[in-house]
Amino acid sequence: MGLRSGHLRDRFWLVIDAKGTMVTARQEPRLVLISLTCDGDFLMLSAAYTKDLLLPIKTPTTNPVLKCRVRGLEIMGRDCGEAAAQWITSFLNTQPYRLVHFEPHMPPRNSHQIMEVFGPTDQVAYADTSPFLVLSEASLADLNSRLEKKVKANNFRPNILISGCGVYAEDSWDEILIGDVELKRVVACSRCILTTVDPDTGIMSRKEPLETLKSYRLCDPSQQKLYGKSPLFGQYFVLENPGTIKVGDPVYLLGR
Repeated sequence: MGLRSGHLRDRFWLVIDAKGTMVTARQEPRLVLISLTCDGDFLMLSAAYTKDLLLPIKTPTTNPVLKCRVRGLEIMGRDCGEAAAQWITSFLNTQPYRLVHFEPHMPPRNSHQIMEVFGPTDQVAYADTSPFLVLSEASLADLNSRLEKKVKANNFRPNILISGCGVYAEDSWDEILIGDVELKRVVACSRCILTTVDPDTGIMSRKEPLETLKSYRLCDPSQQKLYGKSPLFGQYFVLENPGTIKVGDPVYLLGR
């Protein structure tokens, strides 16, 4: 098995509304059309028909730190400035938004407060529940074999995409090793309406691939208290020990 993709500093930037509440493609589907890349000491925001915006990765400490809310929990973020706010607000063209950055010294959210299956020391910044969402190419291919219009991994936003394993093999991995990093599986990812946003057009269909996933990826009835009626696709992992991973690294199964 091998690592196909992964992202440095993933999910450390957040778009918020005037009240400080997280804004995602659930509310603003066209957010998926914005690409964010890191190049040296700079962050670049890009979108079609819009001039690129360069921002320093280290937000000036003179910028205010704002109170934000992500999935009902409070978390801080340093405001990235007026240029970033105007760029995002102008692109989405619906209401005023701002961009904030999570810094290492800021207290993260506790995953256990979001889902009880996480441990008391599991933490997350701006991602929904866990910092690591693992999906296999085989699982994506199996879903696409059932769809009239194919979807991409981007529909599901995994930050670790793995090749060379069996279909839904990730469902049974308890612990994996990538590079010198050990990751432990905690819970499946229940999928929402965001998966129906086309990453190429920013249009939300509200139907596929969610409807097809519901036809064969619902949880066992005994687990409905945990997952409800949402289909499961991908697995949330937490960090066992820190280290470095890179695209192309082999993935070793330590326990299942």
